[in-house]
Amino acid sequence: MKLYDWSIAPNPRRVRMYLAEKGLSVETIQAAGPRDMALASWFLELCPRRRVPLLVLDDGTQIGESMAICRYFEALHPEPAMFGHDACERGIVEMWERESDANCIQAGGENVRNAHPAFKDRAMPGYAQPTPQIPALAERGRMRYYAFQQQIDARLADHEFLAGPHFSVADITAFCGIAFWSKFRLSIAEENANVKRWFDAVSARSSATA
Repeated sequence: MKLYDWSIAPNPRRVRMYLAEKGLSVETIQAAGPRDMALASWFLELCPRRRVPLLVLDDGTQIGESMAICRYFEALHPEPAMFGHDACERGIVEMWERESDANCIQAGGENVRNAHPAFKDRAMPGYAQPTPQIPALAERGRMRYYAFQQQIDARLADHEFLAGPHFSVADITAFCGIAFWSKFRLSIAEENANVKRWFDAVSARSSATA
């Protein structure tokens, strides 16, 4: 099998961190260079969805989306559990992972893709046709992103990690989003001390270098 990656993007990093936490190694191919602003043409021909990460199994089956790829490996290698240890934990992990995807990864993307000049006419990922930037969506994305930070700051006041005492894919999603959007002036707000404590703790994990 092969994992198609893009070293600078947050969604592929989610898979890399997950695999590192599991101690798994997969052949990885870069779908674009670290200074590129678009995926390589050969990859776009391979993947009609035009997005990374992409896992291609030995029989040619393609699995896209970060959490779909992680779930595939979780089914094959259930320990250490990254989606929760029992029914209750799995539900809580799912809740916070979805929250982190929608209001951190996607909200930050809504801001940056609708504001940064590098994404002119490319406001929506995965579309071949031009998609114009909408300034109002940039502002809404920023509001959603900082509302998310406030939400998890309150959560992390009483919990070591987002889903409780155990590190999970929910933490990976939120961490990769915050780390990436911080490069675009969407840093951790000063008042969110619990987020900063958690972010520093996750940054110290060996998987954070994946």
